[in-house]
Amino acid sequence: MQQKIYIRSSENISPQKTFGVESLPSEVVEYVGDRLKCIEPDYNKLIDPKLIRRMSRIIKMGVAAATVCLQKAGIDTPGAIITGTAYGCLEDTEVFLKKMIENREEMLTPTAFIQSTHNTVGAQIALMLKCHQYNNTFVHKGFSFESALLDAILLLEENKMTNVLAGGVDEITDTSHAILTRLGLYKQEQISNRHLLSSGSKGTTAGEGAIFFTLTNQVSENNEAQLNSIQTFYKPGNVSEIEKQIQSFLKENAVDMSRIDLIITGMNGDIKGDEIYNQLNNSLLKNKSQIQYKHLCGEYPTAAAFALWLAGRIIKHQTIPEWFEKNNAHQQPINRVLIYNHYKGTHHSLFLLSAC
Repeated sequence: MQQKIYIRSSENISPQKTFGVESLPSEVVEYVGDRLKCIEPDYNKLIDPKLIRRMSRIIKMGVAAATVCLQKAGIDTPGAIITGTAYGCLEDTEVFLKKMIENREEMLTPTAFIQSTHNTVGAQIALMLKCHQYNNTFVHKGFSFESALLDAILLLEENKMTNVLAGGVDEITDTSHAILTRLGLYKQEQISNRHLLSSGSKGTTAGEGAIFFTLTNQVSENNEAQLNSIQTFYKPGNVSEIEKQIQSFLKENAVDMSRIDLIITGMNGDIKGDEIYNQLNNSLLKNKSQIQYKHLCGEYPTAAAFALWLAGRIIKHQTIPEWFEKNNAHQQPINRVLIYNHYKGTHHSLFLLSAC
């Protein structure tokens, strides 16, 4: 019998007021432009000040989110630490490369290079917790977070441990933002994130975040939601193929579309990328209660972690804030949530969650 997997706790540092709060934010933080930057907490309350000065921004965000996530779950040392990131520690990478150019590849200090590797966030969490258990980082572009989550599920299903800390982290820096803007990923015009999804133009808004989950195979009244299944698929030929993937995914989980109470999609305001969602809304997802989330966190490779956090909180609290742009009235109670997200039209993922 397949082991049931639950989300025991979650923590989210994002461009919204999501950190350290139990319920969903009561309002949307508005940004005008093509970049959403994380609202960071007071790290002095969470991390030893002596360690903070050696940490770049993304490391501090990841460590803080992971620390509070474990505190909420009442866990001192997790059975494993698994991280997903596509960009890694960009800030430290930039520092190292700049020093290499300025010093003509001579007399380089190794600190920035050591801190720039993609597994630094997971390593720093382990060092702080003195955790010598399984520690892995996945760098799979738009599947980075999904790969981390799948690895965590496999470990729990094999009963090798009772809990796993898994998360997705990515940052946007001035340099990376400038490069990706030149590649045409972001909007050319200044636009409010409140109106991002209805912009109808090319490009989206840059985002970032650090989101961690404590997954467990143990039943508890404190669990947020049950994570029934996750699936990824790469470069589908057309929307018809995507429909078949969604239908097959639901069939494997013995769930009919009529039993899905809420769908969360990854619309991001890019007219080309959103066409996939629009076509599905006229066919398979027609008349289904639906919300979007990337106007809250922006677009980045591990943004699906924000959707998973959102789904868990909605199931736990049985409410959807009024400021969400909803397609059709949502059903009560919200027992099953389907998440469908794609990154750049190539990396597609599905998540199915249900009430415990």
